[in-house]
Amino acid sequence: MIDSISPLGRPAGTLTAGRVASPIGEMVAVVDEAGGLVYLDFVEKTGPTPAPEADLWNGRPVRWDDAAIGAVEGEIGAYFAGRLRVFSVPVHPFGNEFERTVWDALVRIPYGETISYGELARRVGRPGAARAVGRANGRNPVAVVVPCHRVIGADGRLTGYSGGTERRRRCSRSSRRPPRRARRRCRSAFRRAGRAGC
Repeated sequence: MIDSISPLGRPAGTLTAGRVASPIGEMVAVVDEAGGLVYLDFVEKTGPTPAPEADLWNGRPVRWDDAAIGAVEGEIGAYFAGRLRVFSVPVHPFGNEFERTVWDALVRIPYGETISYGELARRVGRPGAARAVGRANGRNPVAVVVPCHRVIGADGRLTGYSGGTERRRRCSRSSRRPPRRARRRCRSAFRRAGRAGC
């Protein structure tokens, strides 16, 4: 897990976007001038946080450079290959104070574990606010690295995910998959994308 979400309230300086190959679908990453990840999600998604379009993201200019987000792609590849359990890329998502508190609690959920929305609400000091916590969880702009996929319904069911329920299932299983099998899948995905990785 990452130690915590940066206290920055809004991404600073020039933003850089790039495409990231993953075994469960192509992703788009956006980093700020400090190299902090402000956005990471699947190209095909349905979530409330908009993906960068052309040269703008959240009204801010974006320059596209896949090489500039190589560290993010490397960590995503290692994670899905079973070689990485703790991300080191800095995370600087934009959100309100409550959302950032929820996201900070998400990065503290250990690899391979899941908790309910009710438990997450208790962890952020808002017992009884499971729905509000669920909305903040759903607004997480940094998929996989800020592990919103580790939060499940009280009955143990997987609920909504911007990348789709099947991706969420596969993302959740990646924490428990034997490393050798995961490495083969990851290498195949990177080969199909024409990139090095894993």
